[in-house]
Formats: sequence, C-alpha cells, structure tokens
Amino acid sequence: MSFIRLFAAGLFAALLAALLSGSALAAGILAGQTPIEVTVDLGKPGQHVFEPRQLKFETGKLYKLILRNASNDPHYFTSHAFTQMIFTRKVQVTQSRDGKTITLAEFKGAIREIEVYPGQSAEWWFVPVATGRVTDLRCGIVGKDGKSHADHGMTVDIVIEYRRALLPVIQALARKVTARIAARCAADNFIE
Repeated sequence: MSFIRLFAAGLFAALLAALLSGSALAAGILAGQTPIEVTVDLGKPGQHVFEPRQLKFETGKLYKLILRNASNDPHYFTSHAFTQMIFTRKVQVTQSRDGKTITLAEFKGAIREIEVYPGQSAEWWFVPVATGRVTDLRCGIVGKDGKSHADHGMTVDIVIEYRRALLPVIQALARKVTARIAARCAADNFIE
C-alpha cells in the first residue's frame, strides 16, 4: 500500500509538471497580463522598409504590436504563417488626438492582413501559441513602378521562441510536492 500511494503521488507531481510546462502555458493567460508593447514603423517618407527588420516574441506572453505608418503611402502588414502561430485578442484602429491615443474601432477574430494608411496607426493584440521562424511577412502593395513594396525590401523576419521562464519554477514545485508527499507517507509509516 505504501508503494502505491508514493507512486500515485509521484505520478501526480510529474503529470502536473508536464501539463503546466508544455502547451498549457503556451496559450498564455490573457486576464491580468500587461501587454508588451512592440512598435513597427511601416515605411519612411520615400522609403519602403519595416523598422525593425526582425521581430522576436515568446509564447504565452501578451503583445501589443503597434503598426505606425509615417510614410506617404499605405502599407500592408501581411503574413499567413505568422497568423497561424498566434491567437489574436483584438486589432484596434487608433488615432492621436490632443496627444492622446483614441481607439476608433476594434476587430476580433482571425486576422490575416492589416493595412495602415499614411499618418495612421493600428494596434494588434496577440499571444504567440506556436514557435518557429516566419519569413513571409511583407507589404504587397504595388507601386507606380510595377514592383511591390516587398520587392523594394519591405519584409520582416519573425522569430517566436518557447517561453522557458516558468519551467524551472514548475519543476521545483513538483519536487516540493513529491518531497512533502513522501515525508507524509514516511510519517504515517507507509514507507519502511
């Protein structure tokens, strides 16, 4: 009987650690998280570029991606692969009035592409749920020269990494639970 209880306790602790360290944390807990703000400039006057040229995110964290267009042209922020690796909480159309950011509209659900007009901004709130590298982010608008803005270099690489920060905490918790259960079993003379 003592072996069965100890085995069950250890199995419970191992299952708890496995469940909490894997995909259960990848989705993230949206309630109560303060978003991590990341700003991407969509073009500059006379230039078709995204700044920064590479973006890094971690699974399970809430991000507010601010897409800011200071150029004279509209720009797309398009990536099929990226949208398959995130959960979109919302997209907001914003405008600056008297130094304050005002939300004009909010969209929810699957988002594949965002177009931001000259002098405007949008906010994309999301949680990465899968890891990998995205190389298809681009602006597909075609200019007067017949080339897309992506052909002029308006592309971005995105890297989504696994959030490992909680894994050691969960493993330590599982060890403590197992040690307490073993101590309790020993105190109750279940272990010889």
